[in-house]
Amino acid sequence: MKGKVVIIGPAHPLRGGLASFNERMAKEFMIENYETSIYTFSLQYPSFLFPGTTQFSAEPAPSTLDIHVKINSINPFNWIKIGLELKKKQPDLIVVRYWLPFMGPCLGTILRIIKQNKKTKIVCIADNIIPHEKRIGDSNFTKYFIKPIDAFITMSGSVLNDLKKFTNKPAEEITHPLYDNFGNKIEIDVAKKHLQIPLNTKIVLFFGFIRKYKGLDTLLEAIYILKQQDYFKSHSIQFLIAGEYYEDAKTYEDLIEKYQIKEQLIMRTEFIQDSDVKYFLSCADCVIQPYKSATQSGVTPLAYHFEVPMIVTNVGGLPILVPDTIGLIAEPNAQSIAEKIEQFFEQNNSTYISNIQEEKKKYTWDKLIQKIVQIV
Repeated sequence: MKGKVVIIGPAHPLRGGLASFNERMAKEFMIENYETSIYTFSLQYPSFLFPGTTQFSAEPAPSTLDIHVKINSINPFNWIKIGLELKKKQPDLIVVRYWLPFMGPCLGTILRIIKQNKKTKIVCIADNIIPHEKRIGDSNFTKYFIKPIDAFITMSGSVLNDLKKFTNKPAEEITHPLYDNFGNKIEIDVAKKHLQIPLNTKIVLFFGFIRKYKGLDTLLEAIYILKQQDYFKSHSIQFLIAGEYYEDAKTYEDLIEKYQIKEQLIMRTEFIQDSDVKYFLSCADCVIQPYKSATQSGVTPLAYHFEVPMIVTNVGGLPILVPDTIGLIAEPNAQSIAEKIEQFFEQNNSTYISNIQEEKKKYTWDKLIQKIVQIV
């Protein structure tokens, strides 16, 4: 074995993109011959901070991973217990995820205790430093968390720039690896039949949790603009909205009613289980990310893996990952998004797919592991 690695962050039985990422990263560490375990949360969020229906996955636990469900994010006595346990284990490397300042006190305390063993190196993968939805205390919680970290990995330049406002510790940016743990692309007709989607319609996919910054309201307005132009009379296109509401659904339901665009939408506004992800991505002609703000997006590497062209907005790290050889960049407003949808379906998109097949070779998990190990 090359060494002992502990990943601290969401994993099964928790669900979502962070859990999927951590589990896939753990498998890659194991492939690279590291003894690897994950410490995840027995309580991740108190209910008032969690906007969805449940925090837990309905999928079976990954059989090959050593997952410890132990961390309570709001119990300081638990933080001390976990810190002492990991301090005693003396891992060579801790890889900790940071995505929300609320986690700063919990994770910062655990890591301070671990560092007392004078052996363990700590690398943080920072998904966000300054959160999309800001709260009082964010800055102080982040400062507390950062102190015991040895080095940082970010997956966008905007997060790296935010990090520099807090610390000058070693930090490097690396591109989000591809999510290749949801199976392979399947035939488009098979995917549509599974999801009970008409076979003769083109699909534009909006995928993932529905939050204000992701701009679904802007997309709905863009669809309305296209309808006003009688676009859908000559184009058989529907918009598949796939993901759970993480805020009040009524806001969007009212817009759909106001714009009279229900016929253009296929609404699957529930949590998408891991085993179903391949059907949603495989049925799509295009993935759209109409975000109002962004650091990076886990949807982009999904689209790469399933070889689906993208329309993204010109915010944060999104356009860096979508050169004009594999998709289109819109400005974050309804008119520009509507124009890019029109442009996408007016051109031959087969070259996008072949370019994606070449481009995706850059985004491998072994490169992430190498960067983590090298930086400390």
